[in-house]
Amino acid sequence: MKCRGAVLLGAGRSWEIREIELDPPRAGEVLVEIAVAGICHSDDHYATGDGVAGERLAAIMQTHGIPLPDLYPMLGGHEGAGVVVEVGAGVQSVRPDDRVATSFIPACGVCRWCSSGLSYLCDLGAGTVAKEMTTDGTPRRHLGREPLTAMTQLGTFAEYVVAAESSVIKIDDDIPFHAGSLVSCGVMTGWGSATVGAGTEPGDTVVVIGVGGVGMNAVQGARAVGAKYVVAVDPVAFKRDSALDFGATHVAASVDEAAPLVRHLTRAVMADRVVLTPGVMPTELLSPAMMLTRKGGTCVLTGLSRYDELPVPLVLNDMVLSAKQLKGVLGGGMNPRACLPMLLSMYREGRLKLDELVTRRYRLEQINEAVDDMREGRNIRGLIDFQ
Repeated sequence: MKCRGAVLLGAGRSWEIREIELDPPRAGEVLVEIAVAGICHSDDHYATGDGVAGERLAAIMQTHGIPLPDLYPMLGGHEGAGVVVEVGAGVQSVRPDDRVATSFIPACGVCRWCSSGLSYLCDLGAGTVAKEMTTDGTPRRHLGREPLTAMTQLGTFAEYVVAAESSVIKIDDDIPFHAGSLVSCGVMTGWGSATVGAGTEPGDTVVVIGVGGVGMNAVQGARAVGAKYVVAVDPVAFKRDSALDFGATHVAASVDEAAPLVRHLTRAVMADRVVLTPGVMPTELLSPAMMLTRKGGTCVLTGLSRYDELPVPLVLNDMVLSAKQLKGVLGGGMNPRACLPMLLSMYREGRLKLDELVTRRYRLEQINEAVDDMREGRNIRGLIDFQ
């Protein structure tokens, strides 16, 4: 079938609305009509080139026999929700007319990581930025005669998506599509980073650095599990003001501004947990973030840096002598098939703010305007609305 989608032809290029062709779903696959797609910074890494290996990293990968991915042309989008149109042979968890949310991390359920409760590390994740499906190793998306990469094997910046069953999760019929889309990545990742990833406990002081579509949910998560103080750090005044509505007790425009505030709040003990969720993670932020972290505390790294930023400035003696942890967290350390229903249940009960995350809705043709608004900090979360 043919449909419209937002495509990148290379790094440094704008998104282009092109006609793409999707093959019918094969065994273990589903065809979904997308209703709503979220604008997430992860897609933008491939537009700016931040997510592309430069010469130094490429040389290291080649030395270790790691192939460079063939990224472009790329169909964008990994947050989304819609309705199942067709299913391939063997699909059991969904059927036509079911509402589903996408999962940017597929979960096969049988690999070592899935069977150990670590489905955010599913082995299928190694093939999520590729032209070939994880199901049978052949392409299903095309731009003319050329196969298309789809962001995390989804490509929700299109009217329809062909995806593996492992990449969609059924949601209840009374859940609005925008809510399903939001929890599919940004909410899950932020909430989990502050709760599961950081291990926030009642009475903790938590600092969240970067309060956009991911960090705002880290604020929500920290408060929900009982943090006494939640300090939201962001240079954009609109986001700082919004963070107070999502549970932040204090705000600061920078880490330098946050340091004396945290020192005062904790009587110089410093923060129990620090969560790093900027849109693009600058490596020079690591050392001051670790200095915000108390002895024995945890600093969680969720935001992605430029792919080629290899040297990382850290005061290693401070880590050792103060027994601090610097911890990488993917998807908030949460199991999508368990956490999406949980988060949507909390939303239904009024215990999770999702509607308030949506700053603006766009048509597909406005994709570049939506990306600009994200880059400039004008949105907490923007959505492409296909309805």
